[in-house]
Amino acid sequence: MADNEVDAWMAAYDNPMKDVVERVRRIVLEADPRMGECIKWQAPTFTYRGNLASFFPRARKHATLMFHKGALIPGDHPHLEGDGKEGRTMTFASVEEADERRGELESIVAAWIAMQDGS
Repeated sequence: MADNEVDAWMAAYDNPMKDVVERVRRIVLEADPRMGECIKWQAPTFTYRGNLASFFPRARKHATLMFHKGALIPGDHPHLEGDGKEGRTMTFASVEEADERRGELESIVAAWIAMQDGS
């Protein structure tokens, strides 16, 4: 569910990747009506019983999502990058690339919700 605070943040967001950030935002929010969003750490953050992911708002050559516990999300998510204990990132260079990864993002959202629900 879109949040007015995030809508206002997006309206003021001055970045060449704004369209990409907005597309990724829409994909994640449309993946499941239980997904929420807020501004946390001065950036849009997706939530469902915890923080799923936040944008890196200063990136200017790609849109980047930090999945705070991405290493713990079950399933095969080939575009989640990183080798830390928990965090993973996914970058998007264009709206087209975001659209190409829609299925993977939807799978991540579903896996996150199932994990948070203990399913």
